[in-house]
Amino acid sequence: MRLTQILAALAICLPAGALAAPLETYGRLPGVENIAISPDGKDIAFATSLDGQRAVAIAALGDNNKIIAAMHTGDEKIRDLSWAGNDNLLITSSTAHTAIGVSGPKQEYYLIQSFKLSTHKLKPLLENIANAMNVVRGNPEVRTMDGHTVVFLTGIDFPSETGVPALYAADLDADRTRLVQQGTQDTEGWTIDESGRVVAVTEYSERSQVWRVRLHDGNSWREVFSTPAPIDLPQIEGIAPDGGGLILALPGEDDRLIKLADGSVVPSPYESDYNMPVDDPVTHRMIGAMREGIAYRYVFFGHADDLAWRSLMTAFDGENVELVSWSDDRQRVVVRVDGPSDGVVYQLVDLDAHKATVLAPIYEGLDPSAVAPVKLIHYRAADGMEIPAYLTLPLGRTPKGLPLVVLAHGGPAYRDSPEFDWWSQALASRGYAVLQPEFRGSTGFGLAHLSAGFGQWGRKMQTDLSDGVRHLAAEGTIDPKRVCIAGASYGGYAALAGATLDRGVYRCAVSVSGLSDLHDMMRWERSRQYRSDSATLRYWTRFMGAEDIDDPRLADISPHLHAAQADIPILLIHGKDDTVVPIAQSEEMDDALRAAGKPVRFVRLEGEDHWLSRSDTRLQMLREMVAFLEANNPPD
Repeated sequence: MRLTQILAALAICLPAGALAAPLETYGRLPGVENIAISPDGKDIAFATSLDGQRAVAIAALGDNNKIIAAMHTGDEKIRDLSWAGNDNLLITSSTAHTAIGVSGPKQEYYLIQSFKLSTHKLKPLLENIANAMNVVRGNPEVRTMDGHTVVFLTGIDFPSETGVPALYAADLDADRTRLVQQGTQDTEGWTIDESGRVVAVTEYSERSQVWRVRLHDGNSWREVFSTPAPIDLPQIEGIAPDGGGLILALPGEDDRLIKLADGSVVPSPYESDYNMPVDDPVTHRMIGAMREGIAYRYVFFGHADDLAWRSLMTAFDGENVELVSWSDDRQRVVVRVDGPSDGVVYQLVDLDAHKATVLAPIYEGLDPSAVAPVKLIHYRAADGMEIPAYLTLPLGRTPKGLPLVVLAHGGPAYRDSPEFDWWSQALASRGYAVLQPEFRGSTGFGLAHLSAGFGQWGRKMQTDLSDGVRHLAAEGTIDPKRVCIAGASYGGYAALAGATLDRGVYRCAVSVSGLSDLHDMMRWERSRQYRSDSATLRYWTRFMGAEDIDDPRLADISPHLHAAQADIPILLIHGKDDTVVPIAQSEEMDDALRAAGKPVRFVRLEGEDHWLSRSDTRLQMLREMVAFLEANNPPD
């Protein structure tokens, strides 16, 4: 089959001149995702859906983009695709289950398999390794060593009854895997240079709350940096462009540079204010960074790289462009483009030929004219703090007196992104304005904005949302009597809090995988930790304004304990395989609401995780939500 044929099989046709695509267009997983171009720039791999099942395909780039390999992956959720040389595609997938012989609750386990293009053979990379689980942590690192393609993987080794992180090297040409280094309970990860030499290890001790970096001098490991880190941990962002140091990101501070020659730590001469590093595909050194704002912005440390990117951007004036993948020579670049010209598509940019070509639409059947406009607005919270927010307005309607859905993001230390958002676009296609507030405690808007959320869970973080409603009502954009609130994870909590704690603002609430009882949630989280005072628990209690997980103040901000105060209908939706927020959080809320005689509907999503990773259940969620909104807050 050809790439165009696969896309045709997935297509949901949009009637000519129609403004609203069917809900299936938004609710199903993207028709094409996880695109990765081969190192030589000749082939491209991508994940897709066929007959409700996930699949991975490889196409030879050319006039027809002919499919040269395809494989069904069944129930496995594809998380990432990357190349190891031109003949091996690495497929990262995950499933939720309880591992045999390992105690504890169900977890999301990640697996990496290598598909060899020349033989069409698929092989798990950590299968049948002595004392190791066939699971991985983090992303694979590919290096060329003595002419062989070697993949470095962080797995879990069992030297005794307790598993510890371990670094493995899988030689794809010799078909053998070796243990490079066994870590300890404190090991976070390893840094590997372009030659395949392990140059650094990072560690974090929950007991002492200290984060460390050790360098290898050829004979032994030597500590070169340490810092107290009760909650926020530093991070090695990458190897410096000249290969002489490690770029170290410290929370709330400018980056540092750890020199590999002597271990000295100096101020970094490179860009510090960014969200994500960008690495060279050959040297694996950090050569630039990406910032998030109203649109993605890339900064490259080298003049030539910066000039090349600026040249690429001239082809997409006024559109949001995300770097997805590039060839080893960085001349063939796959980008995701969101904008009014082409809608939401993957494009292949050939810098040598000065040409951009559409590879595939991400949401098949979504005409560019059906994408609702999104703008970044700002409003003042009740205490005067400025809150940024994304506002999506429905097409074909005058922006006056509109029905509104407040869509709160998860985290809470997270943010909405400037790229196409399937959830808000689906709601806008039904006639709703959608407000996505970046409430205090959100990331991406500076340390002061993030730290303003500490202690404000269910308090000012919550009223930041309703203050946005009041702002839009004062402007006349929305009708304050036609507002509902929705969200997932922390956003699901915010929806429940809008119904029980910050009442009188909303007509209905939709909680997807939301927290309802913070005491129970923290006790469940503690059961998964090695220590009762872990950094994870300290992260949560800092936002919740609690001394510890047994703090009685958690009851004040737990919707489950205030179910009798709910003044609006509530829809609860939760995946049965959620390993982040257990489904018991929604079950208990459902029980409490029913006992109090409150209107509630509870939808369990079979086989679904925390991230709505399956096409059928994601669509089920969207259909249930839209039907609930239309019944309780009609858009017309």
